[in-house]
Amino acid sequence: MPTFEHDRLFIDGSWTTPSGNDRGDVVEVIDPATEAVIGHVPNGGAADVDAAVAAARRAFDPLISVAERRDRTQRVIAAMEKRLPDIAELVTAEMGAPVRIAQTVQTQVPLAVAKGVAQVLDTFEFEEHIGNSLVLREPYGVVGAITPWNYPLYQVVAKVLPAIAAGCTVVLKPSNEAPLSVFAFVQACEDAGLPPGTLNLVSGPGRVIGEHIAAHPDVDFVSFTGSTGVGARVGELAGRSIKKVALELGGKSANVILDGADLATAVKVGVGNAFLNGGQTCMAWTRMLVPQSRYGEALDLIESAVARYTVGDPRDPATRIGPSASRSQFDTVRGFIERAQRDGARLLTGGAEPIADVGYYVAPTVFADVDPDSELGQEEVFGPVLAVIPYADADDALRIANGTPYGLSGAVWAATDDDAIAFARKVQTGQLDINGGAYNPTAPFGGYKKSGIGRELGRFGFEEYLQTKSLQLKEQV
Repeated sequence: MPTFEHDRLFIDGSWTTPSGNDRGDVVEVIDPATEAVIGHVPNGGAADVDAAVAAARRAFDPLISVAERRDRTQRVIAAMEKRLPDIAELVTAEMGAPVRIAQTVQTQVPLAVAKGVAQVLDTFEFEEHIGNSLVLREPYGVVGAITPWNYPLYQVVAKVLPAIAAGCTVVLKPSNEAPLSVFAFVQACEDAGLPPGTLNLVSGPGRVIGEHIAAHPDVDFVSFTGSTGVGARVGELAGRSIKKVALELGGKSANVILDGADLATAVKVGVGNAFLNGGQTCMAWTRMLVPQSRYGEALDLIESAVARYTVGDPRDPATRIGPSASRSQFDTVRGFIERAQRDGARLLTGGAEPIADVGYYVAPTVFADVDPDSELGQEEVFGPVLAVIPYADADDALRIANGTPYGLSGAVWAATDDDAIAFARKVQTGQLDINGGAYNPTAPFGGYKKSGIGRELGRFGFEEYLQTKSLQLKEQV
């Protein structure tokens, strides 16, 4: 595997040596399958954020034409699409996504999201008359985008593309665990010929770069995806200068299988969703709620489904679950498994024991008889760990589904779509699949409760990057 060396940040349209980084301070990028160092990116500092924000402010034009926004958006999409095969390889190398996931979910879904933004831009009405008022939708300004490691390209595209389409400029901070694919995306934006300062990239530690972006008085809007704890810190810092925030945070989503549903299909799809990307998905259905009357049947189906999830080298096309993305995440997941066993949950399959001498591999793990109020029933694990919870009736299922601090995603399965929709209306979460409904890259995505503030994707995500102005006219139009 070649190494990928980046020693510069992208600021004001050029690759720039980090300020004060005379020692060549870098972030090591580790291949979680081999534990080998496969690359480096620079550790920037507060001065680099200042330079990036200043460049973004200079580049921001509040009167930018819609035609120019469309042109920039289409150029970025075209340049990104050319680099997708290379980006897929980087995602596999830096965060362990199996090639079958890297070549589809990790790259083709971001492309669909980007094209969805372009479609919104083609039809969006930036002006409308309401009574005697002319209402204008204008770009928000300088955007600070702080992204995580689990879907590195998707998370960047979901923020940067609507920002550019809205006419904003961006200061982007990638995660330290999976920055290589983000550098490749920024190189694609450079290929697209964006004006200097439109997109700026500053890598480095979250406590330095992320916090300085969130607190910076000349950043108008911060969009963050990550843990709920860090999101609270971002919101606190942003609030000091009264700036807008959008927070896409953690989840503990429920896959609710109602009595009368197609149990075999609901279990099969539910296990796949829980283990997608090694369980490192904020919207994973990590709680499977099953009627007590069909509980034994469900557990048998779950065991059969899990047996098909091969764990191994992410570069092997047969692999369905790769390693955890980092040593830290590996230790975190194993800790959850060990505590769940101590708390009395019944281990159905998997466990905390390492399954390889090298690499951060965790066996796909399922617990039965999980107490809904236990740690495993309440907290996000971010690994291949499924909690199966029996319930007595539909009211009990609803109580359990709504009984966590989170509300990001989930699913409802029932005998009919109408029955599933009736139940879903009462679930406190931002997105629900109904009887296996397909993922929609233009539908709004975001959380209730501690799962976040604001929405991403499609028109709703695009509108987050716009401000609203009313001009009161003398006469009604």
